[in-house]
Amino acid sequence: MRWEGQALRAETDDALPALARLSTVVRTVQTPEFAGITFHEVLAKSALNRVGPGSAVPFTWTINPYRGCSHACAYCFARPSHRYLELDAGRDFDSQIVVKINIVDALRRDLAKPSWEREHVALGTNTDPYQRAEGRYRLMPGIVRALADAGTPLSILTKGSLLRRDLPLLAAARESVPVDLGISIAIVDDELQQAIEPGTPTAQARLATVAAAAAEGFEVAVFMMPVLPFLTDSEAHLDAALARIKEAGASSVTYTALHLRPGVKEWFAQYLHAHRPDLIPRYRELYGDGAYAPKEYRRWLASRIRPIIAKHGLARAPEDPNTGSVASRANARDDAGEWRRAAAAPSSAVDPLTLF
Repeated sequence: MRWEGQALRAETDDALPALARLSTVVRTVQTPEFAGITFHEVLAKSALNRVGPGSAVPFTWTINPYRGCSHACAYCFARPSHRYLELDAGRDFDSQIVVKINIVDALRRDLAKPSWEREHVALGTNTDPYQRAEGRYRLMPGIVRALADAGTPLSILTKGSLLRRDLPLLAAARESVPVDLGISIAIVDDELQQAIEPGTPTAQARLATVAAAAAEGFEVAVFMMPVLPFLTDSEAHLDAALARIKEAGASSVTYTALHLRPGVKEWFAQYLHAHRPDLIPRYRELYGDGAYAPKEYRRWLASRIRPIIAKHGLARAPEDPNTGSVASRANARDDAGEWRRAAAAPSSAVDPLTLF
């Protein structure tokens, strides 16, 4: 059992409506250690997820040990995925976490198939594999070992400082397969970070994770994703962020402007109404008619950030001409590609002009 010594409720009023009808649900757990969060332990039939054909992302396979994320980032593009579970993309995404407790066994079965060609596998493409629950469930060590044992290259993108726990294991895995690491640091202002990413480690904790990974010999890519218009796109904020990222030992930086797909736009609008109502007219102008910031804004952002990146000597990967974003050496997640796929989805029934 994974919650020894903790107070449990095997059945709660928060049981997932869609999964409760399936035989794969093991139990629903609440514990004082994670106040306000409900964990739904399930058995996965498979661990590897194939990326859809025609995707722009630089990988073919992903693994997601968790669905939902306690990082609670207001801008998270993955929020709408919770609707498949008959849960909302807002509070439920932050507090109703699905845990695939058998994912290591399922992964070893997948990797043992004769058809497996040892293609690159990315972790952190949807929700964070090093969110807080990983400290209790400890799924990632088994995943890393299984991939390394099968000769499968892997990459990880995370906001979680818990990655530091597994650095020795990742360094050992790197002896047999390529291992790429990316750390997401979108906001370096502590007050703003706590308001928009309330469940994440501080920027300083993540910078310390960059430093620890660099000390293990990893070339760490930092994802400044997303850059938030009128909040983190000032020259002062970008300069301070890039200076600290460089000092921590990162090898490259990836950036792109905020993207607000249906289901995310509504949630981010709540943040603006509560904390920055003065910015509502400006966000309405940028995002009222769609999910992407206008091309003019993205070009403006590129012209501002490029000289600062050069100033701090942070190498950049080739730019995606379609979005103005930069592909990461980590290959863990191409947010722009993920968002391009999302943009083709049916639009929200909510009038976007009423959100901001």
